[in-house]
Amino acid sequence: MNCSDPIRPDYLTITDYKLLGKLPDPLTADDGTRVSTPAGWEKRRAEIYKTAIELQYGTLPPEPEFVEVEPLHYAHEVNTYIIRTGTRKDPVSFRMQVLFPNKREGKFPVIVDGDQVWLYHMDRAFLDAARDRGIGWVLFDRTELAHDIASEGRGHGQLYRTYPDQTFGALGAWAWGYSRCVDALELLDLQIDMDWIAFTGHSRGGKTAALAGAADTRAKIVNPNETCAGACGCYRIHMEGYGEGLAPFRSERLSDLWNNFAFWMGPGMKDYTDHEEKLPFDAHYLKAMIAPRILFVSEAAGDIWANPVGSWQTTMASKKVFELLGAADNLFWYFRPGAHGHHVADVEMLAGVIKTARDGEPVDPRMFRLPFTAPGPAFDW
Repeated sequence: MNCSDPIRPDYLTITDYKLLGKLPDPLTADDGTRVSTPAGWEKRRAEIYKTAIELQYGTLPPEPEFVEVEPLHYAHEVNTYIIRTGTRKDPVSFRMQVLFPNKREGKFPVIVDGDQVWLYHMDRAFLDAARDRGIGWVLFDRTELAHDIASEGRGHGQLYRTYPDQTFGALGAWAWGYSRCVDALELLDLQIDMDWIAFTGHSRGGKTAALAGAADTRAKIVNPNETCAGACGCYRIHMEGYGEGLAPFRSERLSDLWNNFAFWMGPGMKDYTDHEEKLPFDAHYLKAMIAPRILFVSEAAGDIWANPVGSWQTTMASKKVFELLGAADNLFWYFRPGAHGHHVADVEMLAGVIKTARDGEPVDPRMFRLPFTAPGPAFDW
């Protein structure tokens, strides 16, 4: 089956499924009252920030003292800049590239992606899947802000020198970069439609995009792609299974994430390894923080490590918040055939969400197709 094909309902075989505990209710406030209005959600969202963001990822770097943008190169298809920001005492700098659409008619939306470190998947076809539809790219290499080297551990990279008193892991540092790119776009005159900015990323970059989009409401569309544990997967759900033509595997757990990449996360997550059922949140809290903006969760049905069942369960749980805010139509999800990767098909689907939401185009028929027999809901509220 081609990655671009619609998924079949029998594509994924689930061989083991464990729900360690029911998902907590995001609409029950810390004082026990239940949120029933949009105004009440704003207060509840601030409570959720303490767990879904600060516990999970650490205290994030603050707003910078300044942002300066220097052009390095102008071309027909791509402009290159250097962003200087942070504090005056200990500034940080990193490169940003803006790729223009192949078709331009007035202001155009853009996709911000920090995965420029992974150039191998950003070939012409990948980029043109958006550019051919009038959508630009804003690319940066998140590792310029914080290293992504497991053997080094926590705290390496220029952003840690600028903000030594914060507890953010690398994911928090990388997410900060998304926001600084938006700051830079606000200073430039590039005919970008600033009301239609999308954040995306893949795997650890998908975790980053989810966090960045939850924290920065200037992102109109947030598209985490195959994040595995630590964003869209579910800590409380452990599963095993296999996709068509793929080897059996199991989903990533918090202990896997912590034992291999603790430097990505907030230090408090260590207390919950092998005790995920005690977490005061799960992935649906982070997803709900994006409401009422547009959340598009994209997964590969054969990517068992990314916990496709857990991702779907937490997306369904987050829908309760979207419904409360009158934004149920702003929640998109899809599964494609195949395994872990960021493919042209995924960009096609993101471009389709942008065109649907912004320009009224029909929803892609590949959307909202489940590749497995759904277990019962992971929540009872």
